[in-house]
Amino acid sequence: MDDEFKIRDASVRKVLDSRGNQTVETDIVLPYSTGRCSAPAGASTGETEALAYPAGGVDSSVRLFESRIKKKILGFDALDQKGFDRLLREVDGTDNFSEIGGNLATALSVSLAKAAANSLGIPLYRYVGGFLRSEIPKPIGNVIGGGAHSKNGTTVQEFMVSSVGKTVLESITLNSIVHRKIGIALREMFKDFSIGLGDEKAWTASIDDDVAIDIIKTAAHEVESEHKVKVILGVDFAASNFFDGKKYKYKENHLSRDEQIDYACSLVKSHGFYFIEDPMEEHDFEGFAEITRKVGSEALIVGDDIYTTNAKRLEKGIKMKAGNAVLIKVNQIGTLSDTWDAVNLATSSGWKTAISHRSGETTDEFISHLGVAFGSEFIKTGTIGGERTAKLNELVRIEEELRD
Repeated sequence: MDDEFKIRDASVRKVLDSRGNQTVETDIVLPYSTGRCSAPAGASTGETEALAYPAGGVDSSVRLFESRIKKKILGFDALDQKGFDRLLREVDGTDNFSEIGGNLATALSVSLAKAAANSLGIPLYRYVGGFLRSEIPKPIGNVIGGGAHSKNGTTVQEFMVSSVGKTVLESITLNSIVHRKIGIALREMFKDFSIGLGDEKAWTASIDDDVAIDIIKTAAHEVESEHKVKVILGVDFAASNFFDGKKYKYKENHLSRDEQIDYACSLVKSHGFYFIEDPMEEHDFEGFAEITRKVGSEALIVGDDIYTTNAKRLEKGIKMKAGNAVLIKVNQIGTLSDTWDAVNLATSSGWKTAISHRSGETTDEFISHLGVAFGSEFIKTGTIGGERTAKLNELVRIEEELRD
């Protein structure tokens, strides 16, 4: 092993995420380069995803790094990503990183990859994905929101758009124009309502979900007409958040399981939505399969909380045909290697992937690189806000590199 790839030093610090909560940021130092990553945090989390922090929170993760992890990784070969990630799991000793925290594991795992890429003088997307993958994922962003991301919003967690421009810059600009039009429409139509922005900078208001559907369709059609582009519509139900064990409880009505399936299918059939995420609660593989059977030829049926970037859970879903796409979040599973396993399983089975931010984000742009490296169909990053545009602007830079 070349000494230039040995870990010379490692450190952890506490920083703030976009909600003002503390999270961890780590540095992995090699003789000639450094890799840095700060971990995000989700508000809407799957039951089976890695725990962000152990009992005691961020401070416990920091203490455990200093007392149990740092001495084990010094001198480690930075090019051995799988070995490093395996070591993190061995130190933790649990299935869900409940001992050291999934966010600490995520930050260390991605920092290592960044350090190795920097030492080799190549971008992270090349280091992770090689030189064969060079597709930019379509940016899809939340424009009307609620659920766990807002106290005053729709029952459905996210209504999203993805404008298909000729360049990344055009696409993300048009997404922001849709966002702006929706804000204008809400203020004009609901002058007496409280209008605000949720965690991901989507508009929130006390409106029914069917009203939100009408508003997003109108704004998208205006942009399509004005700019001669296709605007893809998406939705993240995050259905586990409003399922009470028997009914799916919307503001306006309560739906049975069969009615929820029909409602999800109607978004595709009657309203032209293409990206349908978590339409059923996270244990209902059969419900996902039924929706896929009915509308999977016309739309992406995307699993997030049901799969939590876990290859074992995804394997079950693929066998049952419970979806045709999976959302990818590194800190759901805790390491880059485990994330890669889920991505490879999905793509080799003919499923699409969508790399995703979390509602509590940092300005770290690593998911932009991973979206390219994984050949993801979409990247969920929001439409506005500094922590969101950090990732979008990085996609602009990557596209420029790929053109050159």
